[in-house]
Amino acid sequence: MAGGLQFTLIAEDGAARAGRLTTPHGRVDTPAFMPVGTQAAVKAMAPQELWDIGYRLVLSNAYHLALRPGPGLIASLGGIGPFMGWDGAVLTDSGGFQAMSLAAIRRIDEQGIAFRSHLDGRAMLLTPESSIRIQEELGVDIMMALDECLGYPADAARTRASLELTTRWAQRSLRARGEQGPALFGIVQGGFFPALRRQSAREITAMPFDGYAVGGLSVGEPKELMLEMAAIGVEQLPKAQPRYLMGVGTPADLMAAIAMGYDMFDCVLPTRNARNGCAFTSAGRLTIKNQRFATDARPLDENCGCRTCRSYSRAYLRHLFRAGEILAARALTEHNLYFYASLMRRAQAAIASGTYAQLARALCASPMACIEEMEETN
Repeated sequence: MAGGLQFTLIAEDGAARAGRLTTPHGRVDTPAFMPVGTQAAVKAMAPQELWDIGYRLVLSNAYHLALRPGPGLIASLGGIGPFMGWDGAVLTDSGGFQAMSLAAIRRIDEQGIAFRSHLDGRAMLLTPESSIRIQEELGVDIMMALDECLGYPADAARTRASLELTTRWAQRSLRARGEQGPALFGIVQGGFFPALRRQSAREITAMPFDGYAVGGLSVGEPKELMLEMAAIGVEQLPKAQPRYLMGVGTPADLMAAIAMGYDMFDCVLPTRNARNGCAFTSAGRLTIKNQRFATDARPLDENCGCRTCRSYSRAYLRHLFRAGEILAARALTEHNLYFYASLMRRAQAAIASGTYAQLARALCASPMACIEEMEETN
C-alpha cells in the first residue's frame, strides 16, 4: 500500500476480522473506532488523554481545516500531528460529507463542490484535486477521496447520478495524489438501493485504492435500512485491505458492523452525547440530568475503569451538568470514549479467541437491540 500504510489480517471469526493497520505514525489494532476531531481537536479532550485511553488514530476534516487555520499554516508548523500535539495517526474526511450537511451554502457540479464559507461567506471550490492537495499538505496518514454524500431520502435517478459522479471524482482523486503522498481510500456510495450500492462497490474497488470505505449511511434512514445497506456495501470490499464504515457508531451499530467484516469506524455520537449529558454504560444509556441521580453516590458505571468512574459520583456529575460546568462535558466525554475503546478491545480479543458471536450475544439481546437502546428515564 502507498503512504507507508500496511494492513495485516491477524484473525477471523466468521466474517468478523481482527487486524493491524501500520501507519507512518504507529500501529492501530482493528476493529478500531476513531474519535472525531473535526477541527484538529476532539471536543473536550486533550490529545494525551486520548492516547492514555488507548486511541492511536483520530479523524479530522479537510474542508474545515482548509477554511481555518489553513493547510499552509499547519504544514509550516510540521503537519497536523505536531500542530495538535498528537503522536498517533490521522485520517481526514475529504469534505464530501459537507456536500450534504452544508447543502444551503453549496453547489455541486462536475468540477466539484462550490461552497460559501460558513465562517465568513467567502467562496471556496473543493474539487477532487484540491481536496487531495489539502490533505497532503496537512500531512495526514490516510486521505479520503472526494465523494458526494446524499441525504435520505433520494430517488433512484438522483442516487445513480450521484454515485456515477463519485466514481468519476474517485478516478480524479487517484490521478491527483502524489507519488510519496499519504494512503488514499475510495468511498462506496449508492444510497439505499441495493443494485446501486453493488454497482458503486464494483466501480470503486476496481480502482487501486489503499483501502475502501462505505459512506452515505446514518443520514436519517431507519436503522434496519442502514444495516441492510452496510451489509451489502461490505460484500465486495477486498479482504486484504482495510474496510471503513463511515459515520456509523452506536454500540449496537459497531457490534453488527464488526460481524459483517468492517475494520474501522467513526462517529460524533460518544462526544456529542456526552456534552448533552448522556453516558454509555454496561447497564445501558444513562442521562445524568435525571432527578434520580441527585443523591446517587455510585460511579457512572461500576464495571468501568475510566478516570471519571474512579473519581466522581453520579450525584457530582449531575451537579456539574446542571451547573453548566465545563468539567461535566470533559468527564462524560472521557468516559464515553473509554467505553468505546474498551468495546473495541473486547471485540479484538473475542475475534482472536473465536468467541465474537458469544460476545455479541452477551451485549445484544437481538441484532436490533443492544446497550444503547436501554435508556434511563425520569
